Amino acid sequence: MKHTTSFLFLFLLVFTLPALAQEPEGPQTQFVMQLKVTLDKPYTVGETPHGRRTVIPITGGTFEGPQLHGTILNGGADWQLAKGGRTEVEAIYSIKTHDGVYIHIRNRGLITGGTDEQGRPSFYFRTAPQFEAPEDSPYAWLNNSLFLCAPAPSSDPGTICLNVWKVK
Repeated sequence: MKHTTSFLFLFLLVFTLPALAQEPEGPQTQFVMQLKVTLDKPYTVGETPHGRRTVIPITGGTFEGPQLHGTILNGGADWQLAKGGRTEVEAIYSIKTHDGVYIHIRNRGLITGGTDEQGRPSFYFRTAPQFEAPEDSPYAWLNNSLFLCAPAPSSDPGTICLNVWKVK
């Protein structure tokens, strides 16, 4: 029994150490949509105990992707809380697909600025939208996955362009 245990230990050691030394493969993503969100002028609540609170009203827009497209509804907003070079964002709004299905979105994330390792200016802006779609709709799949979002260039002032990916 002692030899079997020693052999098993050596076997595990020889075959698992190289695997432990390798960096695990990261998750894959799949493009879902691009949102072009129109915004009203931001207003500031001011300095609060948690930081500087700014609200950016969402007035509409459009979205398009391989499996869905439609309009962004007026009435949502992006609530931002800034403190020390770091801004927490939380946008809550709804969209309406081309076939009349309403979907609620809560998009939370982080914006930071600073410098990279070489001292160059850097900018980080990522969010994680959560979708609430009707369970009996063709978009129910949005309820059961994680998503990532990042800004894309926009040539239209008053509009922010956001790309969304599903984490596979």
